[in-house]
Amino acid sequence: MEIRPIKTEDDYNFSLRRIEELWGATKDTPEGDEFDLLCTLVESWEMKHYPILPPDPVDAIIFRMEQMELTKTDMAKYLGSQSRVSEILGRKRKLTLSMVKSLYKGLNIPAEVLLM
Repeated sequence: MEIRPIKTEDDYNFSLRRIEELWGATKDTPEGDEFDLLCTLVESWEMKHYPILPPDPVDAIIFRMEQMELTKTDMAKYLGSQSRVSEILGRKRKLTLSMVKSLYKGLNIPAEVLLM
């Protein structure tokens, strides 16, 4: 087992191929340890080179509405009124702090996403 840091895209691709080869390796074996180490290295590389940015606040609200099968009428409970819902979802008005708190408490949308 020769594990090296991932420094280039070629190193990254090699590591991914090796992970595929080791998939299903038994834990606490040399292959299982190599698999764990490579996964850690790949995760670190991906976080640095392919960061996943948080969603836009309105996109997060729409996503949660779809997940929970909520309508715009249902959202008035969290955003204040039907017209306010239309303004927020239409990106004509920003969320207020009280709206953020309401969405966080009522729909469990992370506040850090809503405050972007």
